[in-house]
Amino acid sequence: MSGRVGDLSVQQQEVLARFQENVQDLLPTLPNADVYFLLRWLRARNFDLQKSENMLRKHVEFRKQQDLDNILSWQPQEVLQLYDTGGLCGYDYEGCPVWFNIRQSVSPDDVCLSNKRADLIGSTQFLQLHECPNLKLGRKIEVVLMVFDVEGLSLKHLWKPAVEVYQQFFVILEENYPEMLKNLIIIRASKLFPVAFNLVKSFMSEETRRKIVILGDNWKQELTKFISPDQLPMEFGGTMTDPDGNPKCSTKINYGGEVPRSYYLRNQVRAQYEHSESVGRGSSLQVENEILFPGCVLRWQFASDGGDIGFGVFLKTKMGERQRAGEMTEVLPSQRYNAHLVPEDGSLACLKAGVYVLRFDNTYSLMYPKKVSYTVEVLLPDKASEEKLQSLKAARPSPVQ
Repeated sequence: MSGRVGDLSVQQQEVLARFQENVQDLLPTLPNADVYFLLRWLRARNFDLQKSENMLRKHVEFRKQQDLDNILSWQPQEVLQLYDTGGLCGYDYEGCPVWFNIRQSVSPDDVCLSNKRADLIGSTQFLQLHECPNLKLGRKIEVVLMVFDVEGLSLKHLWKPAVEVYQQFFVILEENYPEMLKNLIIIRASKLFPVAFNLVKSFMSEETRRKIVILGDNWKQELTKFISPDQLPMEFGGTMTDPDGNPKCSTKINYGGEVPRSYYLRNQVRAQYEHSESVGRGSSLQVENEILFPGCVLRWQFASDGGDIGFGVFLKTKMGERQRAGEMTEVLPSQRYNAHLVPEDGSLACLKAGVYVLRFDNTYSLMYPKKVSYTVEVLLPDKASEEKLQSLKAARPSPVQ
């Protein structure tokens, strides 16, 4: 049985009745706390009575902390209204609202430096969607269909502070809005998508991961299998336009843009570094990272004390021994960074397997040693989504496992 209204086993009906009795004290504090609402919490915990009750009670505390009873009167900051991308536009064949998330025009450092993290999480609009049940087609609609356009996904989108916002968002979604997502449809995925997905998938439940669908080159045609053309913007393969004929439906979907620096709340994001080492005068520090297969991403953050520092990335040509810069293959040209003034962060898509060396260079300074604080990570691609991308031209869309 599905565990939904009208499709409950005898045992599920008994658990539902006990659940209603156990949470009677909470129901007056929850809007729309009908049987549909209660079953979502039970399905999220496989009808485990105690786990479902604990989850709901934690959600009630979350509602108080976030003042969700007044969420519809909340107004995001001007910068979010103007530049936060996405929007609610149209309905699928079953009457579920469709949310478009647009990433290609978003610069993650712009977003993070011009907003508080709490505002970024709240701006997803999922809270508002949850509080506004849709009654299209005369029946209860519990879920949202999400279209995630990742065109232009690049290394800049793997910036650690931005990734952490997405990770926190999925934690909140899983813990407080269970069984809300119908499908998450990925379009225009690049080779970098498996790495990005791998960074957030551990924050999703197995059930949520099964709802993810990746579409291939014929994504416009495939989208019409989920959404009627008259409910789909022309930009995405449908026939819907704005009243003035705009195929992007910009009155419903915000496509963002570059955020003016006048909106910045701070000039940089503070980082906590895992390592701190001295680089003597006239010397260098080499940090080795082994990449086992192509497609991984090397990501780093660093700051220096005592002056600027040179930095570059090299690929070793011989294993097991230290090599000078001139003996290795230069992958990212070495240059001097004012990391004592502004911390640096960056990433590199590794096209080959091998040992990559992050080289902090102080050979040009014959008088002053430097102190370097740094964090280095190797980001692995998600194998399932990587294989999916490779087979899309020959296969029909299927959920990521």
